[in-house]
Amino acid sequence: MCLWCGIRQKIPKKKKKKKKKRVEGSCFHVHTANMAETEQPIGSSYEDDKPPNPVSFSFMVPKKEISMVPDMGKWKRSQAYADYMGFILTLNEGVKRKKLTCEYQVSETVEKLLAMLATLDRWIDETPPIDQPSRFGNKAYRTWYAKLDQEAEALVTAILPSERHDAAPEIAVYLKEAVGNSTRIDYGTGHEAAFAAFLCCLCKVGALRMEDQLAIIFKVFDKYLQVMHKLQKTYRMEPAGSQGVWGLDDFQFLPFIWGSSQLIDHPTLEPRHFVEEKVVNEYHQDYMFLECIKFINEMKTGPFAEHSNQLWNISAVPSWSKVNQGLIRMYKAECLEKFPVIQHFKFGSLLSIQPVKP
Repeated sequence: MCLWCGIRQKIPKKKKKKKKKRVEGSCFHVHTANMAETEQPIGSSYEDDKPPNPVSFSFMVPKKEISMVPDMGKWKRSQAYADYMGFILTLNEGVKRKKLTCEYQVSETVEKLLAMLATLDRWIDETPPIDQPSRFGNKAYRTWYAKLDQEAEALVTAILPSERHDAAPEIAVYLKEAVGNSTRIDYGTGHEAAFAAFLCCLCKVGALRMEDQLAIIFKVFDKYLQVMHKLQKTYRMEPAGSQGVWGLDDFQFLPFIWGSSQLIDHPTLEPRHFVEEKVVNEYHQDYMFLECIKFINEMKTGPFAEHSNQLWNISAVPSWSKVNQGLIRMYKAECLEKFPVIQHFKFGSLLSIQPVKP
């Protein structure tokens, strides 16, 4: 069945919203778990009448739990799936109709995350590619990755509040998973999901808060995207599990979801415009979707319809709202419900394999 038009959503009836007091410093995980049930979080207020109860965790080093195809049912019923999708959808709602260049708060934690990503960027400069017979998969990447593997826990500790330093070993695993595979020297949507999981964990322990919502995507994720693009170009990384021309993109997926949300109800830009190079060059600094299209145009040659067929098909969708809904369905079907992707996902106390409590 077509992911774009074959699944119709029921439109919930609008309910009258009660005025609620804003709770300063409330954390994402209090609000996101129930959002995984629907593809469009309609009427989410992100606010509560009273402050959330403190959440306690017995931190552990995350490990793989999905070893066979039948285990995928455990993943879809898990607290991790509910929290992860809730997080993705909360951010999707938060960036709706907003430019990358709009004004928003940048907290101390966000600044620390940007400094960490700048460190990873600097290490690329300090680890140039080596001369080797094969064109792809430059082995200098392994040297770069070994440094991250060694320093990851310290990098994460520097980001966490002092009372949560004990969470560093657990959260650092997701950071190491987020930059690609050092054996295969490849990168794909599973690695991208690990970075989203990394950010989700920082929210769950209270390091990132609701007021960081825009900065998480427009500052942190955008910088992560730049560093990953640099890694992919510098070390000629292979796309992990790429479907070639039939995949959405060789490496990324989430920035297309959040980027399409940014463009919803745009007064002049329609989906058909993103295949025009002039439009991409003019607006890529404002919209993450166009930023990704610009990178594709730089990396690939030939007609867009031939090297990026799925994206070309999306350009025929009539509205950004429909693009956004279709991409969320596609992300679930092509990434989160694919065993080759989820078999590598790791579960701990923050993103638990345990089923959602009724």
